[in-house]
Amino acid sequence: MALSRAGHAVSAGLAARLLLLLGGIGACVACQTQDPFAGTTAHVGQVRMNQLGFLPGAQKLAVVEGDRALAFVVEREEGGGVVLSGTTTAPAAWKPARREAAIADLGALTAPGRYRVRVEGLPPSDPFPVDAQAYSALADASLKSFYLIRSGTPVEAAHAGRFARAAGHPDETVEIHASAASPGRPAGTVVSAPGGWYDAGDYNKYVVNSGITTWTLLAAYEHFPEFFRGRELGIPESGDGVPDILDEAWWNLRWMLAMQDPGDGGVYHKLTNLRFDGMVMPDQAVKRRYMVGRSTAAALDFAAVMATASRVYASYEAQFPGEPARMRAAAEAAWRWAQAHPDSFYRQPQDVRTGAYGDEKLDDEFAWAAAELYLLTGDAHYLEAFARHARDADVPNWADVGALGWISLAAHRQRLPAASRDAAERQVGQLAARLAAQSRESPWRVAMQPRDFVWGSNAVALNQAMVLLQAYRLERERTYLDAAQSQLDYVLGRNPLGVSFVTGHGLRTPMHIHHRPSQADGIASPVPGLLSGGPNPSQQDRADCKGVAHYRSAVPALSWIDHDCSYASNETAINWNAPLVYVSSAIQYLAPL
Repeated sequence: MALSRAGHAVSAGLAARLLLLLGGIGACVACQTQDPFAGTTAHVGQVRMNQLGFLPGAQKLAVVEGDRALAFVVEREEGGGVVLSGTTTAPAAWKPARREAAIADLGALTAPGRYRVRVEGLPPSDPFPVDAQAYSALADASLKSFYLIRSGTPVEAAHAGRFARAAGHPDETVEIHASAASPGRPAGTVVSAPGGWYDAGDYNKYVVNSGITTWTLLAAYEHFPEFFRGRELGIPESGDGVPDILDEAWWNLRWMLAMQDPGDGGVYHKLTNLRFDGMVMPDQAVKRRYMVGRSTAAALDFAAVMATASRVYASYEAQFPGEPARMRAAAEAAWRWAQAHPDSFYRQPQDVRTGAYGDEKLDDEFAWAAAELYLLTGDAHYLEAFARHARDADVPNWADVGALGWISLAAHRQRLPAASRDAAERQVGQLAARLAAQSRESPWRVAMQPRDFVWGSNAVALNQAMVLLQAYRLERERTYLDAAQSQLDYVLGRNPLGVSFVTGHGLRTPMHIHHRPSQADGIASPVPGLLSGGPNPSQQDRADCKGVAHYRSAVPALSWIDHDCSYASNETAINWNAPLVYVSSAIQYLAPL
């Protein structure tokens, strides 16, 4: 997700194609509101469900829209027959949607099967399964989507089926932009930096956003290794004796290593064109590519990720000979550069119009990098640096990574001095307790507040879930696991739009995501396993969508359109998909069967 998408113009040809494609879920969602920016919405009350269903022993909640408590029953999908009955909670208004809703608790339903909920006076719910593997396919698809967005390699039919495509952006002849010049690599120097993942709907690669993304995948493996060992996704590296999640992360790590200036340890901010590519396939996007900028944020994110990776891949030295040591050296060099350049903020050059990912608040990056380097090296001066820079934990995002340091320290708390151990446990616990309280107090049973409906709001929901899962890992308090489940339920259809926001997974899913391969490949369905950004009342793309689509509501939880033009609500991004991998895998692994 680049910070600014003003460069995305909708061509006349694309507009025509979009008009032909417009329909399906986008039209249905839009018709729920009448006045585009009214304070309330007119709609028929619905029963909202997680469209992928539930694990047998998991919490199971349905949201019933309406202004009064109602009786409900659960029936088998085939043949009918009531298996559960009850009454909803008292309804209350949920501010992000400006609607009243109540909860139907289906937790007593544990027998595998397919069911639906019926509520007096309302349409029946979507059918849903209770299944011991409810999220296995989602966990695999959300991770495999990273293979499908690899840069610099063909995506092969043997692994991708109909989503196979030619290689794009080999990035073996990348030019050093004037903004990234150094004594050893002056402007115009040609370097090689192949591999990596395309960042979002565009074809560029950004170190800052790769930081939180790659760490989240590495953390998923480190926290739940039993889930990922032997789990084959059908990628080229499958069967090599390395968990596929680590093979996939390595594809990006090797690109990140090439983003470090070997002369002084500084790290290039991004590898991009000067302008965003048009809506073409990767192999048709052939504009010159540049290393743009060197920044403290990039160096610190790089240091944190390389320190984490060095620790994780140490167990696979035989398959990655010398790489753990190489990554440790790279992390330490980047840290030294950042210490010498503590305020080298990224400034967008005048001739560059791709995503900025600018960040001028760097205490969180210093703290995160220090935490990971301490866990790798055991050197006390890194823990001292962490203490100087650390602040109270908050829900992580690409620009605020401070919580990642606290999470890593809490995960390895046995290696900490007593005071540091207590602080890490307290920071993770207090943040999770706040989120759990917000969830309990919400008529929709989610921690999301109106302020959380930003660009990539679905990732906010999932990062909240990831924090809740840390508290569950620390305390084994079921309340935290249930609250995390509820966040996943929201993303998978238990939301006011009735959409499962993951392409290809659910009964009503995004069909027209803002994602160049999905728009240009001639296949009606989008690349599967990708998370749509989600409702965003700021609607930064409104001018670019004018003439082909428009938002029907500015109400926070309703401000979404299923349209290719909508980069502000319907784009995809690697830092959004990574917490989807983490949360779906964790809940599949942790939830009682």
